[in-house]
Amino acid sequence: MDGNNSENRAEAEGAERRAERAGRELLEHLLSYPLKDRGVRETAEALIERFGGIRGVLDATGEELGSVSGVGENTSVFLKLIKEVAVSYRRERLMGKDAIRHWKELLEYLCLATSGEKVEKFLAVYLNERNEVIAIVVLSEGALNGTTIYPRKAIERAFDLDARAIIFAHNHTSGDACPSGSDVRTMMALDQAALSVKLIIHDHLIFCKDTYFSARENGWIIGLPASFKRARRGRVIPESSLRR
Repeated sequence: MDGNNSENRAEAEGAERRAERAGRELLEHLLSYPLKDRGVRETAEALIERFGGIRGVLDATGEELGSVSGVGENTSVFLKLIKEVAVSYRRERLMGKDAIRHWKELLEYLCLATSGEKVEKFLAVYLNERNEVIAIVVLSEGALNGTTIYPRKAIERAFDLDARAIIFAHNHTSGDACPSGSDVRTMMALDQAALSVKLIIHDHLIFCKDTYFSARENGWIIGLPASFKRARRGRVIPESSLRR
């Protein structure tokens, strides 16, 4: 049994090393464009050492990237554009799709779109009567530890888009995806505003690093927040196992 465990650990460690090597080689290839093959390997190694991997590099701010030896303004802008292109690509893939049937894809997009943000960002995914995505809108961007969302603004945008349902999402910069008291009050206010005009809210989502929190999965029922409060420290699921 111990022999099997040792083999499994060795196999896992080998896979991790191969993944790290592949990530470093990919970063070197990307850097070869702005750097024109000048110090590519050294710069890639410095970025990996500073940020831990491809994701950390792409989530870094321009200022953070510029602090690494070998990274000038052109390289910093190039790396930031890669993340923006990836977010835009995944967003466009979602448009017109049934958000409920493609829930995993929606979660992965929202996780990517909020990853690395230094302030809280509040988004709304607007759906038509067939639950197809018709718009993804940033309703508010806040400070380091919070953002202000006005229910009226969210509902007015739904009317402008002729939406029938909404999924709300925002990120936490605190390191914990579980909802705060302020989050719960915002959810209640949004629910009441939507109910008054017969809009459906499918879920309230909170993202933080590799995890997310789904209010619906944790007992939230529109108009009955007490059931949610009893489970407010519910499941926080790793990105690697995103599912519905």
